[in-house]
Amino acid sequence: MPTVNNAQVNSAIISSAHILKGAADDYDALMQQIGDARIVLLGEASHGTYEFYRERATITQRLIAEKGFAGVAVEADWPDAYRVNRYVRNMSRDRSSVQALSGFARFPTWMWRNTEVVRFVEWLRAYNDGLASPSAKVGFYGLDLYSMFTSIEAVLGYLQSVDPEAAKRARARYACFDHYHEDSQSYGYAAAYGISLSCENAAIEQLRDMQANRFGALESEGNDSDELFYARQNAILVKNAEEYYRTMFRGRVSSWNLRDSHMSETLDALASHLSRTDKPAKIVVWEHNSHVGDARATEIGQQGEWNVGQLAREKHGGDTYMVGFTTHHGMVTAATDWNEPAERRRVRPGIAGSYEDLFHRAGIPAFMLLLRGDKNLESLLSQPRLERAIGVIYRPETERQSHYFHADLPRQFDAVIHIDETRAIEPLERTSNWETGEVAETYPFGV
Repeated sequence: MPTVNNAQVNSAIISSAHILKGAADDYDALMQQIGDARIVLLGEASHGTYEFYRERATITQRLIAEKGFAGVAVEADWPDAYRVNRYVRNMSRDRSSVQALSGFARFPTWMWRNTEVVRFVEWLRAYNDGLASPSAKVGFYGLDLYSMFTSIEAVLGYLQSVDPEAAKRARARYACFDHYHEDSQSYGYAAAYGISLSCENAAIEQLRDMQANRFGALESEGNDSDELFYARQNAILVKNAEEYYRTMFRGRVSSWNLRDSHMSETLDALASHLSRTDKPAKIVVWEHNSHVGDARATEIGQQGEWNVGQLAREKHGGDTYMVGFTTHHGMVTAATDWNEPAERRRVRPGIAGSYEDLFHRAGIPAFMLLLRGDKNLESLLSQPRLERAIGVIYRPETERQSHYFHADLPRQFDAVIHIDETRAIEPLERTSNWETGEVAETYPFGV
């Protein structure tokens, strides 16, 4: 591929950019291009950026109100998100969105216990309350699989309420996990290295029972019950999480692929459950760019990893639409290591030659590029460049190695939203580290 002139690329970006001004019509062109797509995947370049949450919420509200989207599926654990689902559908005892979000008690709590998620959840509750038909209410669901022990408790709780004998059988099977004191990684390590027996068979047997309806009390409830669906998905999660934690000590690719396969399967199960006979359900997905952008367009995909975006495109083709997000500099809520407190950290300017640097040079504070169908932009931007990904951990001291990978943006996403300077998402529980924030860089003078 011939070398692309950066001045030519810059000119094309400026001429194609849809400038975002915080106006009601900012996303009119995006809504038009999404059209009748049934699965819209909205990314984020970090798990701790205020603007990414805000813009995803704005787009999602329009998808729900204008295009009839039936569910919001997020990068969160199934049981914790389902508590929020009950709240937004007015089916819980929680009195507020903050209370409904309290199930997100494990690291990283700020991903979902933050002010922007509170605002969106309250909006969704109010929207649902205004609908005439209960069946039209929009749900909130989790796609992830980290909640193995929480999901075990959810399965047992459900069975105890509908069939105590079935609950007794399930409790006997899941007792295999009791030795690990709800520590999933300890279980995975012990099972992977033969220190103790795997609980794989126990998880599979219980799932088979749930899928076969081997408990009389459920027969009259019907297979379309939301609560039965919730319980079965928890049983699926236990089975998949058990395999995930055994696999995570064998290598990144295997465990990553298991996780994204689970999220993809959960998304498909959710779409099937929410669909009516006359109308397939539409679902919007909130996950990191690394999950929603097509992995085949990245060096990570070339190493053998797949993701939700790739699997969705392969299965649903033009019924999918993917939006990525980028930023050049600002602040982010992140930790220095796993299970460490949330901090407000400074995001370094994008590396020279990266997509972030390229978009910064356009000189527009916030803009959107519709990549799908724009042959000129596709040609100019398809030369692989570095792209940044910040998860819940940010290590600026090893920025290039820890947070950048090569990608072909027009193949990865259908559209990209760039916000040049961003600020940190506000956690509901602010630590002193977060309140203080990172000291401003004063290089080269140190004053």
